[in-house]
Amino acid sequence: MHNATISFYGGVGSVTGSNFLLSGEKTRLLIDCGLIQGERFAHEANRRFFPFDPASINYLFVTHAHIDHIGRIPKLVKDGFRGKIWSTEETLELSKLMLPDAASVMQTELQGGEAPLFEESDIEHAFSLWEARSFHERFIAGEFEVAMKDSGHILGSAMFEIRRIGEIRSVVFTGDLGNFPTPLLNEPETISGATYLVMESVYGDRNHEGAERRKERLAEVIRVSAAKGGVLLVPSFSLEKTQALLFELDNLYEEKQIHNVPVFLDSPLAIKVTEVYRRFSSRFNETARAQVSRGNDIFSFRSLRVTMDVQDSRKIAQAPPPKIIIAGSGMSAGGRIVEHEKQYLGDPKNSILFIGYQAVGSLGRQIQEGVKKIRINGEMVYVRAKVETITGYSSHMDGDHLLEFASKGADTAEKIFVVMGEPKSALFLAQRIKDYIGVDAHVPEMGESVEIEL
Repeated sequence: MHNATISFYGGVGSVTGSNFLLSGEKTRLLIDCGLIQGERFAHEANRRFFPFDPASINYLFVTHAHIDHIGRIPKLVKDGFRGKIWSTEETLELSKLMLPDAASVMQTELQGGEAPLFEESDIEHAFSLWEARSFHERFIAGEFEVAMKDSGHILGSAMFEIRRIGEIRSVVFTGDLGNFPTPLLNEPETISGATYLVMESVYGDRNHEGAERRKERLAEVIRVSAAKGGVLLVPSFSLEKTQALLFELDNLYEEKQIHNVPVFLDSPLAIKVTEVYRRFSSRFNETARAQVSRGNDIFSFRSLRVTMDVQDSRKIAQAPPPKIIIAGSGMSAGGRIVEHEKQYLGDPKNSILFIGYQAVGSLGRQIQEGVKKIRINGEMVYVRAKVETITGYSSHMDGDHLLEFASKGADTAEKIFVVMGEPKSALFLAQRIKDYIGVDAHVPEMGESVEIEL
C-alpha cells in the first residue's frame, strides 16, 4: 500500500470549473480542466495561472464534454502540458465542437487589450494529444490502472476508476452523475469496491420531478403559453439538454398532447451537436433506440425550424405567436437567447422556461429567482414574462439518488469527497452520507490536498 494525494483545484465551493489532481509516486493525473462559469469573477479566475506546473502532468482524463469540464484544456496545453488526454470517443467528438465554440464566445468577451485565454493552435495541439478509450477497457497510466464507467450524464460521460497496478484499493472520480430515467441515455452504472469516492453534489439538497410529471409539466407550460398567444423562451444548453428536449417534443407531438406550435431551434452549436448524437444513437437507452430503429428521426418533427445563420435568427421575430424559441446559452450568459430575452421578457403574455442548472451570479439565475429588472448587453430589461422551471430535465442526479449511489459503495468506502456543488448542497449531502450510510464524508476547500492510501 502506498500514499497518493488528491488536490482539489476546481469544482470546489461551486458547480463549475472541475479540476482535480491525483499525484502518485511517479505519476500525476489530472481529472478534468474546466472553465469556471456564471460566477461574478469567473473571467478573472479563468485567466489565473494553474496552481500546478502543467508540464508536470502526465495524463489528463476528461469525464465529459461540457465546457465547465473541458474549457481550460487548451490553456493547459498553452501553458506547457504535453501528456496524454483520454476520454470516450463521444466526448472527443463533442469536444471538437464545444472548444472552438467556447473560444469564439470568449473572443467576444475580451476586455480592452486582453490576450485571448488560448489560441486556435492550442485547441489543435490539444486534439493531437487526445485519444479515445472505451468503457470498461483497462489501460495503464504510469503506476496506475484506469477504467471508465458510464455516468449517464450526457452522451459519452464517464466515471474514472483508478488504482495502482495490481492493487485492490481504488479511487473513483464520478464526474457529473446523470438523472434517471432520462429521455435518451442509460442509467449511470453503479460503483462497488471503491475505497474513495470523489462525487458531485449539484442537487445534493433537493429532488426532481419524476419522468411522467416533467413531461406533463412541459406539455402544460406549452399549452398555457399557446392559449395566451405568447412566446415561450427556453434557454437551453446545446449539449444534451437540447437533444433531450427535442426528443420529448417529438413524442408530445406524436401523442397529440401539443398541436402545431412552431418551434425554432436557434442554436448553430446545438444543431451540430445533434448530428453527433445521431451518429452515436447506438449508445441511447432501449426506448430511444427502438424509436430510431423504426425509422423515426427522434430529433425532428413537422413544426420544428432550425436557424443556422444570423439572418434566419432575426427573421424569427417576424413569425407570429404562439411560438417556442429554444436557444443558447443555457444560463442566458450570452448567445442568441439574450436577444430574444431583450425582445420578449417585457410582455406578460410571454413565458421563459428553465430546464437546466442556473449558476449563482448568472443572468438565468437572476431571472429564475424573480429579479424584475435585469441588464442585457448594457440595456435595462423589465421581466414581466412568466417564469417557469422544470427540474426533472436536469442531467444531474437529485439528492435521494446521490445518496443511493453512494450507499451502493458503502461496504468498502472509507471516505467520500463531496464536490461540484454550491456549499449548501455539498454540505447537506455530506451530512446525509454520514447520517444514513455511516461513511466519512468531507467537503474540501479550494486548493486543499488530502493524502490517501492506494
